[in-house]
Amino acid sequence: MLKINNLNVYYGESHILRDVDLHVPRGEMVCLIGRNGVGKTTLMKSIMGLLKPREGLIELAGDNITKKPTDRRAKLGIGYVPQGREIFPKLTVGENLLVGLEARPQGYSGKAKVPEDIFELFPVLKKMLNRMGGDLSGGQQQQLAIARALMGRPQLLLLDEPTEGIQPSIILEIEAAIRKIVATSGLSVLLVEQHLHFVRQADRYYAMQKGGIVASGSTAELSQDVIQRFLAV
Repeated sequence: MLKINNLNVYYGESHILRDVDLHVPRGEMVCLIGRNGVGKTTLMKSIMGLLKPREGLIELAGDNITKKPTDRRAKLGIGYVPQGREIFPKLTVGENLLVGLEARPQGYSGKAKVPEDIFELFPVLKKMLNRMGGDLSGGQQQQLAIARALMGRPQLLLLDEPTEGIQPSIILEIEAAIRKIVATSGLSVLLVEQHLHFVRQADRYYAMQKGGIVASGSTAELSQDVIQRFLAV
C-alpha cells in the first residue's frame, strides 16, 4: 500500500531523514518506534505532504505521490491523525466528524450523515454529537480525531502517538478499534507509538535512530534488546 524508498528530508540545511526505506502492506498495521527527536513525526508529515523531500520516492497503491499536494494525498486515501489530535474545539463532535468528509473524492455535499460503523468503533461519540470538541477529555478527543480521519474512508491511516497523555482504559479501546477496522476493512495503518502494548498490536515494526531506519521485523519477534534501545525512557 505504502512504499518509501531512499527518502531524505531537511529542515533548512539540517538533514533530518536519511535514506529511509519503509513498506506498509495492504491490510496490515506497521509501527514506527524510536526515542523522541529521531524523525518519526517528520516522516509522517512527509508522507502527508506537509514537508517536501529533497530526495526519494513515496508511492501509495503504486501511484507516485512524492510531489502531490497534501489535499490531493488526502483524496487519494491517506488519513492523518497528528500528534496532539488537532480537533476543532469550537465545533461540535458531529461537526468535527463531518469535516472528515472533505477528504473523500466527492467531498462533502452537505447532506451526508455520520455512518453507524463509526459509532460502533467509538460508541462514546454518539452520545456527545452536540458537545463542543474542546469540552471532551483527552481520550475522547483522540477517539474523535481518529473517527474524523476514518470519515474520509482512507486506504492508509497515519497515527502519530495516539496514546500520548491518555488513560489506560481509553488506550485499550483505541487499540481494539484500530485492530477491528484493519481486520474488517483491509485498511493499512502506520503507527508512531511508545506504548509497548499498542506496539505489539502491529504486524511489523521499524525502529528509527538519528533519522534512519536501523531495525525492522515482526512484532511477534520484538526482542527485549530492541525494546530497551528504542522504547525505554
